[in-house]
Order: sequence, then C-alpha cells, then structure tokens
Amino acid sequence: MSWFKRKDKGIQTPTEAKKEAPDGLWTKTPSGKIVHTRELKSNSYVSPEDGYHVRIGSAEYFEILFDNNKFTELDENMESADPLKFVDTKAYPDRIKSTQKKSELKDAVRTAYGKMNGLEITIACMDFGFIGGSMGSVVGEKIARAIDHSLQNKKPFLMISKSGGARMMEAGLSLMQMAKTSAKLALLSEAKIPYISLLTDPTTGGVTASYAMLGDFNIAEPGALIGFAGPRVIRETIGKDLPKGFQSAEFVLDHGFLDFIVDRRNLKSKLTTLLKMLK
Repeated sequence: MSWFKRKDKGIQTPTEAKKEAPDGLWTKTPSGKIVHTRELKSNSYVSPEDGYHVRIGSAEYFEILFDNNKFTELDENMESADPLKFVDTKAYPDRIKSTQKKSELKDAVRTAYGKMNGLEITIACMDFGFIGGSMGSVVGEKIARAIDHSLQNKKPFLMISKSGGARMMEAGLSLMQMAKTSAKLALLSEAKIPYISLLTDPTTGGVTASYAMLGDFNIAEPGALIGFAGPRVIRETIGKDLPKGFQSAEFVLDHGFLDFIVDRRNLKSKLTTLLKMLK
C-alpha cells in the first residue's frame, strides 16, 4: 500500500498559519467570468472577456474622465435634512448618517468641474451605493447648481445617471426635483450649451422621467437597465407580456430613445470627439 502514502511531503503549512484571501480581489461577472480587481480597474471596470460593465460610482467615473483625476468638487458638504419628519421618527436622519458613514459620500450625487482631454467640462455623477442612488432634494439642488456653473462659465454639462428613482422619504419634495432640474436644463438649451446624458445601470423611475432623457445626446453603456416602472407594473397595466430584454440599453436604442451606446473604455475619447464636433 506504499502508493497510498505520500513520501515527499513538500511544503506543509499548519492550519492555524493559513490565511484567507482578502475580499474584493476578484470579481465574477453574470456570465461566470472571473477577473482580478487590478485588471478590472486598468480596463475601466469592464470585464475583458465578456465586456460586462461593472457598476461603479462617482469616484471611478471622475478618475476615468477627468485628466489626471484632477477636478474641483462643487457643494461637496451639502446634506439631506428631514423636513417632512418621515414616519414621525428619526429613521430617515439615522439612515442618512449610517449611509454616509458606510459609503463615505454625503448624498447620491457628486458634482465637479475640470478638464477632459483638455476640454473644460462640468460633470454630475450619481452613486447607486447611497440609498439606491435615489433622487432627493439634495440631488436636485446639486444638479441645478452644477447646471448654473455650466451656464455661468459656458462649459458643456455631462450627467451620469444611476438611480432607482425618487426618494420616497422626501415624498413631494423629491418629485419637485424633476421639474427643477428640467427647468434648469431648458436654460442650458437656450444658451446653446451642450448637455450630454449618460444612462448607466440602472436608470429608472423619476430620474428617467426627467433629466436622464433630456440630453442633447442621450447615450448609454452596454447592457444598462433603462426604464420608468418595473416589468411587473407595466405588465399589469397593459395586460400583455413584455418582449425579452425590453428595458436594456440595446432595446431602448433600437426604439429611438438613445442616440448611441458607448463602451466605457472608449467613453472619454467618444465624449471628447462629440464635444469638439458640437464646438
């Protein structure tokens, strides 16, 4: 039975000395492809094997778009209040504080200005990690002020949307942001200052029904979920089965709601080319 015995033991590491691999070193895509985080970052957070666009936030988009990741942030300390006393408790303020601590963000959007391939630009980018990227009064106000910055300095404005929709804890105040941001964008249009809307995964609800679809150019990332209501609500409303993938960026493009889809790896160069053409 000598073949049952291991003669050359080689390296034997005691169990207590073994170390677990740190979390976050690898990312698995929906198709099952596994990619190292370092490789993913160097590839603009797109899986090189299947082209899957991993969800990222404002920090990553700013790094991708602004030259040398240099920018000036606008209204970085603006925070949500609780004017409606949601459910007459401290639940909403506590949720805001805990989310701020966990995400290291003040709210669901960050706005900044800087240069993109040498071109001056103002960018507003939503963060899904902050209460699902929900649109509250702070989100609307920061976007409105970013548009004002573009107006005053005659800079193009880029809006990167990623949201589950309006923030229910602010009720009517949240819905008012749809009108406020749309009115500001109308001023941008009158001044003939370019506005590009980038829809990423997911862009839904009141965000889709307002500034996300009002761009001079509406563009999206591949595979992004874009829609207003959920599939179940739509199915119950119209009483019909829905086509497969009807809320994907590709489907929306085919039906005329988008101008084009752009791979994140080419986003900076595509935006620069488009803005130079408009200029």
